[in-house]
Amino acid sequence: MYTQVSPPQRQLGKNAVKVWVISEVIMNLVWFIILGVLFYLDHRFEWKEWIGWVLIGITILSVLTSIWSIGFQPILRYKSWRYDVDEEFLRLKSGIFKVEHQLIPMTKVQAVSTKQGPLLRKYGLFSVTVSTMATSHEIPTLPENVAIELRNQIAQFAKVKEVDE
Repeated sequence: MYTQVSPPQRQLGKNAVKVWVISEVIMNLVWFIILGVLFYLDHRFEWKEWIGWVLIGITILSVLTSIWSIGFQPILRYKSWRYDVDEEFLRLKSGIFKVEHQLIPMTKVQAVSTKQGPLLRKYGLFSVTVSTMATSHEIPTLPENVAIELRNQIAQFAKVKEVDE
């Protein structure tokens, strides 16, 4: 007899969209600087004509990709990301076009941790990483109090012991 598992309902932190937009802007700036250097080198060393056309094509695709990754993807990603936890399972749902539902049994959880990079720190957010023997799963951009509470709750449900290093 199988029990019905409800879909996850809890959302990420409200500043998730800001963090993802800033991250995408930084990555796109680096990419466009590289493209700019390639255009300069093409002009300076008079490479073959087809190389210039390829660079123009790559630039057009990059602009379209940037519009998507900065203007639309973070909002849709935020709207689609859900998580929940109970004594039996950690439930994750993510994905915009290809929706992925993950059901992680608490009996398989080996470790749980929080992490915070400089961009997450600026907005008071953390990511929670749950490790099993096979893989690890990340719940991104949670407010500090929620992330720490979730980490402790998962550790308690999974009976993860703290190890002093």
